[in-house]
Amino acid sequence: MQELVEYIVRNMVDQPDEVSVSAVESGQMVVYEVSVAESDLGKVIGRGGRIAEALRQIVRAAHGQDGRRTTVEIIS
Repeated sequence: MQELVEYIVRNMVDQPDEVSVSAVESGQMVVYEVSVAESDLGKVIGRGGRIAEALRQIVRAAHGQDGRRTTVEIIS
């Protein structure tokens, strides 16, 4: 799943080498933390957070039904 998030984000930004994704697991929750270059932050978040929310929905759908919750957080 981490590779999927990284693949999607790398193809959205101007500086793909600056993209890093890490998975943080705590109990029944998995948080994928996405870090991008400061100049690409707006492209990943999108107007009104639409792109970030779409990325979260893709991850939730692809994650499956193993009883764990997933989310994506964009950090700067």
